[in-house]
Amino acid sequence: MIERLHLPVNESDLEGLAQLLADTVNAGAAIHFLAPLSREQTQEWWRKTLANSPSTAIFLVARDEQGIVGTVQLQPATAPNQPHRAEVAKLVVHPRSRRSGLGERLMSAIEDAARQAGFTLLTLDTRTAERLYGRLGWNAVGTIPRFALNSDKTFHSATIFYKDLNPDQAS
Repeated sequence: MIERLHLPVNESDLEGLAQLLADTVNAGAAIHFLAPLSREQTQEWWRKTLANSPSTAIFLVARDEQGIVGTVQLQPATAPNQPHRAEVAKLVVHPRSRRSGLGERLMSAIEDAARQAGFTLLTLDTRTAERLYGRLGWNAVGTIPRFALNSDKTFHSATIFYKDLNPDQAS
């Protein structure tokens, strides 16, 4: 089940988000942090992220019988000349739910939420995952070498993507 989180989140959801992020990074995902990562560190990060996000930010979570198993967020651009644009951030799928299509369902849900909120251009960067984003109609702009560190402290490249949610509108 995918649902939108409404701020402020309750302690149970904060704990679930923190555990999801810690488990995922400690399993090797390159999502902002280096392993080993404690639940306390991720809980503090989530507290700050949720508190400092604009009111127009969108946070989605996926749940299974064990709790939060995935999340993705939409962070609106802050520049006055970019009210139509938002960044998709922190697509996180718990290791126990990988290869189940959950990442694709979360991306579809965040795109739908973006359309409903009036955004027409989305961007994201990711440790090169062309297959998922290409299948969903995202366009790769380019790849930046040595963009960030993997959890084992080796470098990885990142690919920048965009998706025009209103491709018929003139530039």
